[in-house]
Amino acid sequence: MTDDDVKRARTRARILEGFARAERALFTRPAPKSARAQMKFLRTREKGSTKSLAARLGVSRKTVQRYLSGASTKPNKHLQAALVEETESEWQPQVRAQARQRAAFSGGLVISCRAYFGLGPDGTSDAGRVRDITVAVSPSHAAAIIAAQEDGATQDDLHDAVAEAIADSYFRQGGGGRAGLEVKFADVEWLNITF
Repeated sequence: MTDDDVKRARTRARILEGFARAERALFTRPAPKSARAQMKFLRTREKGSTKSLAARLGVSRKTVQRYLSGASTKPNKHLQAALVEETESEWQPQVRAQARQRAAFSGGLVISCRAYFGLGPDGTSDAGRVRDITVAVSPSHAAAIIAAQEDGATQDDLHDAVAEAIADSYFRQGGGGRAGLEVKFADVEWLNITF
């Protein structure tokens, strides 16, 4: 794996983390916190099957049954991380779907990030450098980013969708005199998304 591949993978992970944080902020009720409550919730999502829940979490069926009965209460780090991730991914799907639809059709997204942006040759004010940027992206760009994320886009596709949205909204300002401006987006230090 090359250095660029590692950086793109890190960028994709930060974009997905940004989506997860944005969706958690939308929840109208807190997600279950205890391991037992999370297991019960996830079991309902698996239509009552402890076998499929065990496979989903990467543990034995007996482990799932111990947490459901209350015999075990403190999961190891791996199981705790899996419980939190799986619970939050399934929690309040209608709230998330409504926010995504609103972003894609009317509201857009707000993306804040610290990353390297390169616009022009060295020695000019447009030379590449690390910048802190907060920008509201259009609903059409939001729809492209959301579709890429939902479809399990590759690193390149998701990176390119976010890069294009930021470039068009911030640097090109929706066209104007800078319509053909090429923008390099790399080395993302942090990224937040708001619906």
